[in-house]
Amino acid sequence: MIRILFRYTILFSLTLLSLSALSFSLIYLFPAEPVTTLTGITPQNLIQHEALMNQYHLNNSVIVQFADYLSELFAGNWGVSLISGQPLSKEIMLALPATIELSACAMFIVVLVGIPLGCYSGLRAYSATDFTINSISVTAYSVPVFWLAVLFILTFSLQFGWLPLSGRINLLFDIPPKTGFLMIDILLADNVDKAAAFSDALLHLILPVLSIAFMSTASMIRITRRSIIDVLNKPFIIAARSKGLSSKQIFFRHVLRNALLPILPLMAMQITTLITNAMIVETLFSWPGIGNWLIQAIYQRDYSALRMGMLAVSTLVVMITIAIDLFNRLIDPSREKYESVTI
Repeated sequence: MIRILFRYTILFSLTLLSLSALSFSLIYLFPAEPVTTLTGITPQNLIQHEALMNQYHLNNSVIVQFADYLSELFAGNWGVSLISGQPLSKEIMLALPATIELSACAMFIVVLVGIPLGCYSGLRAYSATDFTINSISVTAYSVPVFWLAVLFILTFSLQFGWLPLSGRINLLFDIPPKTGFLMIDILLADNVDKAAAFSDALLHLILPVLSIAFMSTASMIRITRRSIIDVLNKPFIIAARSKGLSSKQIFFRHVLRNALLPILPLMAMQITTLITNAMIVETLFSWPGIGNWLIQAIYQRDYSALRMGMLAVSTLVVMITIAIDLFNRLIDPSREKYESVTI
C-alpha cells in the first residue's frame, strides 16, 4: 500500500509540475507582450518598460523565471485580477466551489439514475426493454449540452415559469460566502430563513444540474450495461448458477461488485466531462462558477486570471482522476489492468 501511495504521489507531483510549466508558458503565448500580460499595462516608453521588466523579473532567464513562478504559487501569491484588483486566489476560491457543487450534484444524478438503469438493461440484454433503454441513451448522448440548457430555459423558465432563469439563489437572501459551497453556507448563516433559502437554492440547481447530467447519465447507462453483460458471461457466474443460487443472490453477490470495478476508472472520465459541461452551462444560467469567471476574463482580456484559472481547473481534474484511480487500485489490488492511472 505504501508503494502504491508513493507511486501516485510521484505521479501527481510530476503532473502538477507539467501543468505549472504549461501555465507559466502562457505568458509567452498570449497575444501580448509578457509584461503587458502580467501587469495589464502597456508601457509608454522604454523607461517604464524596463522598470516593469525588472519588477516582474522578466529580464532573468526562463529557468529563473519559472523557479520564481513556482515559489509564488506555493506561497499562495497567485497574482491580482487586472479587472477587479482582487487577489486571484480569493476569486478562484469563491468561483471554484460553485462549479464543484454543480458538478457533484450532477454526478449524484448520474450515479443514481445511470447505474440502476444500466444494470436493468444489462440483465435484460437484447430484449425489447434493453433496446428501448439503449436507444434512449444513445439519443440523449447525442444532444449538445448547450442546446439542451437553452431548451430547458425556454420551456421551464420562460414558457411555464416553474423554475428560476439564472443565478445561484434569490438576491433577497444574503448568504455570506464562508466556504463557497452554498448549501453549507446556508447552514452556517445567521438571521436567515434556512428552510426557504435551502429550497430556493435547490430550485436554482435543477435546470443546470439536469443539463449537465443528461449526457453523462446516458453514457453511464451504456457503460454499466456493457459491464453487466461482460460479467454475466464469466465462468464463475455459470458456476454460481450450477450451485442453485437464485438470480437475486447471483446479482448482489457476484455480478454487481465485479461489474462496478471496471466502471470506477471510467467515472473519472465522466467527472472530467461533467466539469467541462458545467463550465459551459454556467454562462447560460449566469452561475457564478469558474467557467463563467473564465469567460468574463476572456472578454476583459484578463490574461493573469485566465492563466491561474486554467491551472486551478486542470489541477482539480487531475486530483479527482488520480483519487478515483487510487481508490480503485486499493480496493482491488489484484487487477493489473488498473495499475496505470487513467488520465
